[in-house]
Amino acid sequence: MADVAITSSRLPPSLTAALIRFGRSDKRFRLLTLAAAWLVLLIFAGIIGALWQGAWPAFRTFGFGFFAGSVWNPVTEKFGAFPATYGTVITSAIAMLIAVPVGIGIAIFLTELCPRPLRRPVGIAIELLAGIPSIIYGIWGLFVLAPFFQSTIEPWLIDRLANVPVLSDIFAGPPYGIGIFTASLILSIMILPFISAVTRDVFETVPPMLKEAAYGLGCTTWEVMWSIVLPFARSGVVGGSMLALGRALGETMAVTFVIGNSHHISPSLLAPGTTISAAIANEFAEATGDLYPSALIASGLVLFFITFVVLAAAQLMLRGLEARSGGRSQ
Repeated sequence: MADVAITSSRLPPSLTAALIRFGRSDKRFRLLTLAAAWLVLLIFAGIIGALWQGAWPAFRTFGFGFFAGSVWNPVTEKFGAFPATYGTVITSAIAMLIAVPVGIGIAIFLTELCPRPLRRPVGIAIELLAGIPSIIYGIWGLFVLAPFFQSTIEPWLIDRLANVPVLSDIFAGPPYGIGIFTASLILSIMILPFISAVTRDVFETVPPMLKEAAYGLGCTTWEVMWSIVLPFARSGVVGGSMLALGRALGETMAVTFVIGNSHHISPSLLAPGTTISAAIANEFAEATGDLYPSALIASGLVLFFITFVVLAAAQLMLRGLEARSGGRSQ
């Protein structure tokens, strides 16, 4: 401050006043951005505190049994969150297994293989899937996809895999049409635009010189994408996939329509199940007493924790990828 005062004393008064005014504006801007950052942290802490306060009666009553228990009976006030947690993780994992390869394939097609006049229309059409409300996906899944699965896809899977070890148990049982598998497919369609859009944008940041050099050495398109583009853009691809996973973990309405809403665990993906968000959406309005709403809030806290762990693991993975690539990946 002394140096600034000495320097400003040698300047014309008008310029000195301008420097002081700019310094005050810069300080206000710094304080404003700092307040915004603290506001986010306060909101985060407030959400955790509210969830913990609401979930405490359930945790106090059931303890660790709430996480590991598989009985959900509001009549006897016995609650266990494991079936809903299992359904949340399984549906999201299957959706990612389907959507990630398809999304990356779409991004490769749009950036490398698609004719230039079609790139923009096809890209916009795919991105429009992200703007469709989730309840529309749920209605379409219930009235179109589920009957088709019940009459065609699931009977075919059951018959073809009846004598295959392991797969006969995974695709077993009567063809309901609704269930874990249908919900996972709906989720994969919903998160596909996020993966393809982010991956396409990251692929477009790869320097053309790298790809041209690889083509000049005689590499095929597959070799260029696998050896040049994906290593350069892998952290961006992982980031887009984690964004889609966060959407899949918290999806409510579309899953509620087609998953069957059954608090039971079955080895078959064709059987009905439930997720944490679907259970909360279905039952919170009719939850009475003290323990029932607390169990639902505790389930929400479990979902919050799962999402936080997944996103934290994604950040650690991205840092590891950047460290191994020398910070050059996107």
